[in-house]
Amino acid sequence: MLLEDTASRPNAPTTSSTAGKLIVAMLFLTAIGAFYFFDLMAYLSLDVLKANRDKLLTFTEKHYWSAVGLFILTYITQTAFSLPGATLMTLTGGFLFGSLWAALYVNIGATTGATLAFLASRYLLRSWVEQRFGNRLAAFQEGFRQNAFNYLLTLRLIPLFPFFLVNLLSGLTRVNAGTYVAATALGIIPGSLAYTFAGRQLSTINSLAELASPRLLLAFTLLGLLFLMPVVYRKCIRDSKPE
Repeated sequence: MLLEDTASRPNAPTTSSTAGKLIVAMLFLTAIGAFYFFDLMAYLSLDVLKANRDKLLTFTEKHYWSAVGLFILTYITQTAFSLPGATLMTLTGGFLFGSLWAALYVNIGATTGATLAFLASRYLLRSWVEQRFGNRLAAFQEGFRQNAFNYLLTLRLIPLFPFFLVNLLSGLTRVNAGTYVAATALGIIPGSLAYTFAGRQLSTINSLAELASPRLLLAFTLLGLLFLMPVVYRKCIRDSKPE
């Protein structure tokens, strides 16, 4: 009788899945809470970075691969737990490793961290969203899934959409994980190159706000909209076909 009841409710959460979700949720809450409790935000400033510039360069010269590993792991942690500091991290990579190598390391760290955040969001919340809003979101979910790569690429390129928010909301959709990883890795390349290049001129930067010039933001926005053109074209073709 118990087996029949369980089989008739396939979406019912099991004790093990509930425990797993609680553990993952507690891990995220603990990491985010520790970040703010220990006031680590105080270290994420341009002044602190400039003050420690020589020490960081010396360490990188002596222990290059250790520095690369620490940089990537820090970037993964920052991105996975949706913590602030991505721009400063990217600048740091630029002056430590050079524009191109830093862009590669940033891409590895950011893509890996974003994927972990995406998977955590999917594990914790998607089943609840599907059960609660499944019927109302069915059309949106299917449309997003069919054009997921273009949509995600656009969201990654246009600065209007916060990186961490795209990670979390994407986990609630039906987008394939492989598509998500590919679009994320490709979509962050332009921004990574721009900020790692800026990191090479660290001494000339007085504020992080200087980096977000209107021309740069406009260029990224137009590039992002460009990747929506195939979606718009396919929709126009479908709409123009006679019933």
